[in-house]
Amino acid sequence: MPSATAPARSSRLAPAEFLFLGIVMLGWAVMVVARGKDISWDFRNYHWYIPYAFLHARMGFDVAVAHQATYYNPLLDTPFYLLATHLKAWLALGILGAVQGASVIPLYILCRTTFRIEPARLIASILALICMAGSLNLYLAGATYYDNVMSLLVLSGLALIVARRDDLCDGRLGRGAWISATARILVGSAVGLKLPEAIFALGFAAALAVLPGDWRHRGSRLAAGGLGGLIGFAIFAGFWMAAMARLTGNPVFPYFNEVFHSPLALAAPYRDLRFIPHSLAHQVLFPLLFSLDWRVADDLPFRDIRVGLAYVLFIATIPLWLVARRRGNKLVAQDAAAALFAFAAVSYVAWLRMFAIYRYILVLEMLAPILIAASVGLWPLSVRTRFVTAALLLLWAQASMKVLVPGRAPATDPYVQAAIPPIPHPDRTMILMTGEAPLGYLVPSLPAQIPVLRIDGWLIQPQDGSRLTNETRKRVAAFRGDLFVIADAGELARSRDALAVYGLAIGEAKCRNIVTNLGGPYRFCPLAPVQNGVR
Repeated sequence: MPSATAPARSSRLAPAEFLFLGIVMLGWAVMVVARGKDISWDFRNYHWYIPYAFLHARMGFDVAVAHQATYYNPLLDTPFYLLATHLKAWLALGILGAVQGASVIPLYILCRTTFRIEPARLIASILALICMAGSLNLYLAGATYYDNVMSLLVLSGLALIVARRDDLCDGRLGRGAWISATARILVGSAVGLKLPEAIFALGFAAALAVLPGDWRHRGSRLAAGGLGGLIGFAIFAGFWMAAMARLTGNPVFPYFNEVFHSPLALAAPYRDLRFIPHSLAHQVLFPLLFSLDWRVADDLPFRDIRVGLAYVLFIATIPLWLVARRRGNKLVAQDAAAALFAFAAVSYVAWLRMFAIYRYILVLEMLAPILIAASVGLWPLSVRTRFVTAALLLLWAQASMKVLVPGRAPATDPYVQAAIPPIPHPDRTMILMTGEAPLGYLVPSLPAQIPVLRIDGWLIQPQDGSRLTNETRKRVAAFRGDLFVIADAGELARSRDALAVYGLAIGEAKCRNIVTNLGGPYRFCPLAPVQNGVR
């Protein structure tokens, strides 16, 4: 068995450790390139459209093209859009994969600083790889949901305070405040780029609070952390929320509109509330339920018990830890474990109340092996028994995990290929979209001077009574030029119904197909006004 009498270690990484981390990142990049392009619903709906719309100032020119996501902060999607439009597809994918694989760095640091066991580097490396090898994390490799990119920011902030916890607990106040603020800027930046990451901001505050120290150290690091979080959030979200408030009356339009009451939309939350458990029994058992059946908590498939196992072990460990916490521990740094447990517990409870969508706790999937090992490491048993038990549980969790590979498209150039039928007069043309299908990724392939208005979907429907719908109907009615509609081939019946409300009908004989490399088929049809019920 490895030695449990680890000497004090420097926080600096050795060349061999840098090599290991670099190899993991390179491996992740190769895996992503080999898989190919993301063809997920979300990519086709908005990950390609909103950076294009942002860079070409199409806000207000287009309407609701990507449903609610039309109004998301575009900064998160813009870097990859620029990479994919200016580099070879394989190189853009490789860079994305390397960034997604970089979460191994803070995970490795957390393993190295939480556990006191030799050979430290080998054990930390193995555990960090297990952390990265969760079912959903592997599924999302190369996808543009970006939960596995935000994890780099969140986990880096967490790793910083755990690795430098001595400075936070009893070091110089200014130094501790600086470390706390820097770490919180990373987490705040993640929240600013992707609002569901806010649950981890709450968890991070809990981690800072439970670290040891007198009232001055606790107060200074919490205050500095709060300020740092606000700075990070403001840098990446401030300008966009101000723009949305000015344009719509709701800084997070259309979400929480029952609170902000934007005149453009209905007084509704517009959030996906399908998975939130309401009964106490459902809430208590939720981690076990989604460990058995992913459909309880997500639309994306995964098969992994690690979060559920960590949940059960944490609950079982609390009374055991209270009994043994005053004893020295040769396996686990108890203050580090307390910070990780606080982070995970508070983040989880906030997630359960707000979202209950498993993808949003991908960070906890990554942390789960550390939480499992730390829980067992705190039990009042012999070092050998704890080590073997933790190893067996991690082996069980990893062996029972299933790697699910999503559908992908070849890494060909250009990244998005869409053959649009000829448009005779693009300078006096308007295109409408209907249905729920993801169509936003087609817009960058259209002539830039053509406005695209979705008249039917999740955010806007022809007779929903919202101001956004009323203004859209007026704009279409006042347009003098050629009108076309783009719709998924399977939603043409819905398209006809929506267009009829606008007094328009499809010229069926002149419909053409839009051929793309990522989805379809889509129909591109001319429209004509209906006169007295007859086209």
